[in-house]
Amino acid sequence: MADKAPKPHEILRSKDYGSLLVISAIFGIPVAIFSYFFLYIIDEIQKYVYTTLPGHFGSSTLQTWWPVVPLLISGIIVGWATTRLPGKGGEVPINGLHTGGKPLKSKFLWSIGIAAVASIGLGAVVGPEAPLIALGGGLAYAMLKLVKSNAPEQAGSLISASGSFASVSTLLGSPLTGAFLLMEAAGLGGLMMEVALLPGLLAAGVGYLIFIGLDSLTGLGTFSLTIPNLPYYHSPTIGQIIWAIIIGILAPILVFIIRKVAVTVNAQIKRPGIITTAILGLIIALLAISFSLITNQSHAYILFSGQNQLSVLLTNAGSLSIGALILIIIFKGIAYSLSLIGFRGGPTFPAMFLGAVIGVLLSHIFGLTLVAGVAIGIGAMTASMLRLPLTAVLLTTIFLGSDGVKLMPITILAAVIAYVGTQRIAGKMPLTSQDSPS
Repeated sequence: MADKAPKPHEILRSKDYGSLLVISAIFGIPVAIFSYFFLYIIDEIQKYVYTTLPGHFGSSTLQTWWPVVPLLISGIIVGWATTRLPGKGGEVPINGLHTGGKPLKSKFLWSIGIAAVASIGLGAVVGPEAPLIALGGGLAYAMLKLVKSNAPEQAGSLISASGSFASVSTLLGSPLTGAFLLMEAAGLGGLMMEVALLPGLLAAGVGYLIFIGLDSLTGLGTFSLTIPNLPYYHSPTIGQIIWAIIIGILAPILVFIIRKVAVTVNAQIKRPGIITTAILGLIIALLAISFSLITNQSHAYILFSGQNQLSVLLTNAGSLSIGALILIIIFKGIAYSLSLIGFRGGPTFPAMFLGAVIGVLLSHIFGLTLVAGVAIGIGAMTASMLRLPLTAVLLTTIFLGSDGVKLMPITILAAVIAYVGTQRIAGKMPLTSQDSPS
């Protein structure tokens, strides 16, 4: 008779589990260092390609049409990585965040890294969280195999998960937020969650300390999500509660439309490849150019994940017209849809950005307090797109800093309603048939 698998409490009490915790803490250090410079390189590529490089040209016409160049290049590189390299560039963003499962093989990491840098760095509307989860987990697993090639599968999975914890926590600004994201996405519960959580939390905590230390050492920044100098927020009002309910109902509809466009376009692509991805990049560039020509506002409101543009949006909220805000929702929504099927990255930050735009729009049209509108919009859109309500609330709270705690009740209300609404219509929205690495 085959031996029974050990129970969670037996794993927690074992000597091997103690060794696993030590290994997780040690591996969290190189993973955090990698994640820090990965984010820094992407940020520098964006600045150089979209600010420094076009600044060398005196022609204003060339600068206006400049996004065509990097997004065509991005499409070519991503198309090549997703069709010619092992691993196919990683998970397709439209299929959501995936955690747990078998650790990624090291041969897949190159294609994931190349596709992510080309997508995020050159302007596609996707964020870095999904590649960081994959690369951090894959890097930790590769280090484990170097140290102990015959490590059992369960240990490999836990070490891989701890690497993902360490990498994504550096981005999200808190080991706890990274833990919520990965645990909620994996759907773990009970004692088995504790078994997986402890190595991950330890790696994330150590990694985040390294992340902060690298900021002090290099002065390059910590990539904090928190927006400074937001206006003081007192407490929720009846009107804000009503708007939380309304946006909680409407957000799933907007997300449904975004996903429907993505899935419909994907169904029309008979043979995904370099040309197809280049065309998608061209369309995204034209959307950004059209927005800039119509509104005389920056391309950046349409391009990129929105991670760095969130603070710019709130700082310049008063200078954006109602028409410009509506066009951002339409044009970035379409660019987001196309990026979700053609490029590689995460779906989180574009959803947060669109939610923030909705909040600013509410403040302009209905006089809703700006930070309250932003909290409602981000909470609802993030919960609806990711289908992770706890993570949505935590991300919104961190983003809004000291105001976020006071805004948490209406953020929770919007996120929960949006999540329930999304679940009710989820069966009508299939995922794509594109393959992912295994």
